[in-house]
Amino acid sequence: MEIAVIGAGNVGSALAAPLVALGHHVTLAGSRPDSPRLLRAAEIAGVDSAAAADAVRAAEVVFLAVPFTALDATLTDEVRAGLDGTVVVDVTNPLAADFLSLTIGHTTSAGEQVAARLPRSRVVKAFNTVMAATLATPVLGGVRQLLPVAGDDPAAKQVVIDLGTRLGFDAVDAGPLTNARYLEPAVELLVQLGYGQGLGDRIGFHLARA
Repeated sequence: MEIAVIGAGNVGSALAAPLVALGHHVTLAGSRPDSPRLLRAAEIAGVDSAAAADAVRAAEVVFLAVPFTALDATLTDEVRAGLDGTVVVDVTNPLAADFLSLTIGHTTSAGEQVAARLPRSRVVKAFNTVMAATLATPVLGGVRQLLPVAGDDPAAKQVVIDLGTRLGFDAVDAGPLTNARYLEPAVELLVQLGYGQGLGDRIGFHLARA
């Protein structure tokens, strides 16, 4: 598939190379195509780089991997137009500036707010519950990390479940997009365990089954 990853930070950079390893053509994108950070991240991952508006036009799947606070700056009119009908994987989390709390929850979620900004896109919430440090290593301690996938479009959700499974995660259908309200606090628990309790960033969730 043609895949665009918007965001050249820890999450976007970590997603790019594994997707290429599956045989997809990946473009790492940002609002500034000449950004040294974007160019360096694309070089390390071995992918193309482009402006976000250009990258999304040809993409079948777009990963939105920018800070939650950067949504409005990222989703310009041109970018939103290019995302019409596209599967958009929202990887954002509404973390506070110190990463130690969430800025929204209970009655809405980052996933729902992304969908509100992209009413003609097929928004799916996924990959936000995985620490950036382990996105390229889906198996931890001999077990696959859980990858909950929430969304209202069954076909779009299946595309993301299949991608997650091929990447090596235990990808499961987590219900409608409103369930992003439960998935986003999950990563805050990982942050608290990893940094507050000193377990480090090589941790993740596993779904035990009888």
